[in-house]
Amino acid sequence: MERLLDALGRPQDRLGRVIHVAGTNGKGSTVAYLRTIAEAAGLRVHALTSPHLVRFAERIRVAGRLITDEELERRIDEVEEANAGAPISFFEIATALAFHAFAATQADLTIVEVGLGGRFDATNVFARPAASVITPVDLDHLEWLGPELGKIAWEKAGIIKAGAPVFVGRQKSEALEVIEAEAQRLGAPTTVLGRDFDAWEERGRLMIQFEHRLLDLPAPGLYGPHQFANAALAVAAILSLADPRVDEDALARGVEGVVWPGRFQRLTAGPLAKLALGADVWLDGAHNPHAALALAETCGHLVARDPRPLTLIVGMLGRKDARGFFDAFATLAPRVLTSAFDSPNATPGEDLAVAAREAGLEVVAVEGVEAALRLAVAGAGPPPHVIICGSLHFIGDVLALSPDTWPS
Repeated sequence: MERLLDALGRPQDRLGRVIHVAGTNGKGSTVAYLRTIAEAAGLRVHALTSPHLVRFAERIRVAGRLITDEELERRIDEVEEANAGAPISFFEIATALAFHAFAATQADLTIVEVGLGGRFDATNVFARPAASVITPVDLDHLEWLGPELGKIAWEKAGIIKAGAPVFVGRQKSEALEVIEAEAQRLGAPTTVLGRDFDAWEERGRLMIQFEHRLLDLPAPGLYGPHQFANAALAVAAILSLADPRVDEDALARGVEGVVWPGRFQRLTAGPLAKLALGADVWLDGAHNPHAALALAETCGHLVARDPRPLTLIVGMLGRKDARGFFDAFATLAPRVLTSAFDSPNATPGEDLAVAAREAGLEVVAVEGVEAALRLAVAGAGPPPHVIICGSLHFIGDVLALSPDTWPS
């Protein structure tokens, strides 16, 4: 990355204020809150996220808009020329391309989501970001980052830079100890959710208590109890910029107006919505046990509000902890339909079904998400809540079925 960025004139040093976001779960949602709040305040914002769900351009938002096909083609040619045929990975090229595009257009803020880990991630090239953010850390990508939680936390803490403030979501003690040790070593002021400030739901609103300030904001636009923590972490980080344009009105409009596809997203268009026959269909990219716990809690709130049967349609990659994922739903006892999807790394539906049965759940393996939805809504009884979940690749395949559901 350093070699290629040097050849491009070090675009990462010309981006102005940067907020760098790492973590196991909630990174993308936190980036979405940061961006939406900043844009509500009138700031021009670049954002780099991953993975994309349908189109590569989703990863790169230049001054508030997805990169155009024309600019993407031009920047690819320029980056490939600068790389001069040297060994490079897809994600490294994508990251360099994004920074190169950002540097060519003026913006007030750049928000960068880590791809994998943090310490050795391709995005970790900023000498001193305006703020580093670490969302909850848990067990995932063990083949690259693990196996212990402390080792994973050490990887995530690699985005902390000397003297740059770091904002930390709720963490298990083992992870927090590692993160704080790294911050102390680098002299980085640390603000931890649940210790230095707190957030909770009250009367359907988001309350955030800082040492000398209480914010009373609308409920986050993304559904689920865990989103109150994600939104609060974003609020704390963006307030650290001390930009007078980020006032309480911008915070409220940004928190409430956020959109982040594939994260408990209600599916209301496209062919699957037409097959729903009165069922409500939701998409969520939860794909590890920690994310599954958050999804299960969200489903519990959904069923408590509207007591109809719950059905999961699940597709996952082979390297994920499927049994740990299904264990999170043991109390809810949903009906489960499992399916493979269009990826050589997808787990066969029958293998997922074995993991679900081991977790004590009723399960049927089905060929394809459309067949699974037809089975989910068939039969007597009220139409169920249907949650299509698992790999973001699986969710992307669902959104790709119709241009009406492509992220924009």
